[in-house]
Amino acid sequence: MSRPTVRAVHLVSRPDGAPTADDFAFVDETAPALADGQALVENVYQSVDPYMREEMDEGGWDLHAPLEGRTLGRVVESRSGALPTGTLVHHRKAWRTHSVVTAEEATPLPDFAGVPLRAHLSVLGGTGLSAWVGLTRIARLQPGETLFVSAAAGGVGTAAGQLARLLGAGRIIGSTGSAAKAAHLTDRLGFDAAFDYHDGPIVERLREAAPDGLHVYLDNVGGDHLEAAIGALRDRGRIAWCGAVAQYNHLQSPPAAPRNLYDVVGKSLRLEGFLVRDHLDARPELYDFLVPHLRSGAVVPDETVVEGFDHVVDAFLGMLRGANTGKMIVQLADVRDV
Repeated sequence: MSRPTVRAVHLVSRPDGAPTADDFAFVDETAPALADGQALVENVYQSVDPYMREEMDEGGWDLHAPLEGRTLGRVVESRSGALPTGTLVHHRKAWRTHSVVTAEEATPLPDFAGVPLRAHLSVLGGTGLSAWVGLTRIARLQPGETLFVSAAAGGVGTAAGQLARLLGAGRIIGSTGSAAKAAHLTDRLGFDAAFDYHDGPIVERLREAAPDGLHVYLDNVGGDHLEAAIGALRDRGRIAWCGAVAQYNHLQSPPAAPRNLYDVVGKSLRLEGFLVRDHLDARPELYDFLVPHLRSGAVVPDETVVEGFDHVVDAFLGMLRGANTGKMIVQLADVRDV
């Protein structure tokens, strides 16, 4: 019996600055015969995320090898009793049409009736979990408090805005890269105010949006956003630092540290960075809190979906340029029977 062809993406060069399509190559391979304990997964959806830009640099992804990332798929062949054929799973062997996994490398998805499968890559996935951990464990957002979210129209940002509203935030402010995205945040996602950071000094925009100051900042950008937020935070405010998209393409010459960094001391602020992989035990908390709201329609996953494996590199590069609203997801296969 012939083995299926696997189409994969390899990293073939390390970018100097912003990556391009020339840094990647599509490679066709034959799926290997399965060993005991392995299963072959047809990948259905893949996430592309800002952290992947860091993985392209020295010390990250290997050259001329398949890449990694959050992926949802369906088991189509199995020699593993824990992964029977037909099981829907989450795994990290991404950037390929099919993946060979073991039970230790793949997690069967919970069956949440009425919840779209893609939600396991957006509000129920790593981006939603990042927002949940940042708000509840790191910043400990309290009802009535004022929250500022940078990169608010991205995957983590859109999840954070909706979660913060459900958690009782008093005022939610977001920054983003266009007037259209700012309107999307206020018109559809429950933000009280949003602004295009290109329109003027961020510190001034924050002063307009939060004249009484901020209690919490969820940072996905770093750089000038972090500096402005430090200036706008009230005494004993909290910063949950999730990402720094402003410097991912400039790791050799990152932006200067915030000039007002010592105000963290003067205002008794708390700044804490975190990696969501250290908080995977919070996933059941997120499920318990969010699934009822997804079923009721109170929360609608905000996603941009690109169709076709051949467009996975385009989707990744587009995400880095801000082409998406919400979570950027690539649909790799037919989902009519999933």
